[in-house]
Amino acid sequence: MSYIRDHYGRLISLSLPCPDLSLLDFLRQHQDQARFYWQDGVRGTAFAGVGAALELSAWGQERFAQIDRQARELFSEAYVEGAVQPRLFGGFAFRDDGIPDNAWADFPPAHFVLPHYLLTRQGSASYLTLNVQAPPEEDPRALLPELRAALQTKIASLDVCPPAEPFAPAPLELRYPLDQAAWRAMIDEATQRIANGELKKVVLSRVAEISYAQTVDVDSALAYLDAAYPMTIRFLYEPRPHHAFFGATPELLVEQQRDRLRTMALAGSRRRGQDAEDDARQAQALLDDPKEREEHRLVIDALCAKLAPRMARLHIGQTQVMALPNIQHLYTPLEGELLRPERLLSWVELLHPTPALGGEPRDAAMNLIKALEAAPRGWYAAPIGWIDADGSGQFSVAIRSAVAQDRRVWLYAGCGVVAASDAAREWDETALKFRPMLAALGAKEAIHHG
Repeated sequence: MSYIRDHYGRLISLSLPCPDLSLLDFLRQHQDQARFYWQDGVRGTAFAGVGAALELSAWGQERFAQIDRQARELFSEAYVEGAVQPRLFGGFAFRDDGIPDNAWADFPPAHFVLPHYLLTRQGSASYLTLNVQAPPEEDPRALLPELRAALQTKIASLDVCPPAEPFAPAPLELRYPLDQAAWRAMIDEATQRIANGELKKVVLSRVAEISYAQTVDVDSALAYLDAAYPMTIRFLYEPRPHHAFFGATPELLVEQQRDRLRTMALAGSRRRGQDAEDDARQAQALLDDPKEREEHRLVIDALCAKLAPRMARLHIGQTQVMALPNIQHLYTPLEGELLRPERLLSWVELLHPTPALGGEPRDAAMNLIKALEAAPRGWYAAPIGWIDADGSGQFSVAIRSAVAQDRRVWLYAGCGVVAASDAAREWDETALKFRPMLAALGAKEAIHHG
């Protein structure tokens, strides 16, 4: 018995070359539909999807396995023609037992979409994919002429136009629900727990809330992030119009291509310098800082402990500084070859959350986060990414992100707390991490209202 086949039919995926249309322009032309976007500035993966040919959801502790099972079922019977593999795009909530608040009402604990149309850029070539579900008894080849004609008509209808100028309307209000006194109490509680030996590290976050007179301009925010943060992964997950999760994350959770796996440790932060000389000083100070090195080492050790038993070979790269326009991080790449074939989502489940976003030990950190943080994280700091029909895929950690709902948007920023952490310093670090999304959304600190 096949749940996917019985409920949705058989997947037919057809791709054709198309003009070199901007992915963001493609999104702008479909603002009345579900929309999805992925632009990896380092590895080059780039696509934009609209509409939903199929949706997969799951809840509870088995959510990763449930999505994996449904994805395998979907792709195992798919009929694929063209240069692009069909691709599911989606993500998971930070917790499997979290109850979404109003901001996250449209984001279940696990949710993936197969876009009806997917515009993909591969090198200098662009392709438009049409995904449809057909009755299982239908011969896909008999349907291809009609589907090809429909896809050609869609390609002809797309407007190739100059990129729109980014415009983010000024917000009415920017506020931080958690004040500095409450933040200090939260950090002090965490450092006391660490001093007592309950855990080694915990990552705590706070929220900024922005309101507007009109609908949040997600498209302009994405255009800004593309221009200002080109070496990050920019993403948009908008399951229904004007209910969108988006951001520009520097952190890869895991990438798998056949038997090869890549991930990274990204923990430890410092501001950028005011000039080249100051910048170099700040980078060296970050490399030399015992507190930041300890925070980073905990992440590397935890990743190695999980990866090594399942790898034929594991290479740990040199720790270096990743410089973003607003902040610098300690960064260590890890890559290796799998000992035996394994599914991508089994790695996502194994690694989430890393100590860079949860803490160490994981269970103790997750319990403390639940006890101390007032606002649900939703999909913030959780895995978001894609899986294709070959089993390859890529998931990032959804940081430097925001969730928008009509005229309101919520931003999230976190920091790693260890024994030597100071509340004022961690407040300043989260302020740095808010900057990309504040700028993308046209917000200025000058209108801060507590």
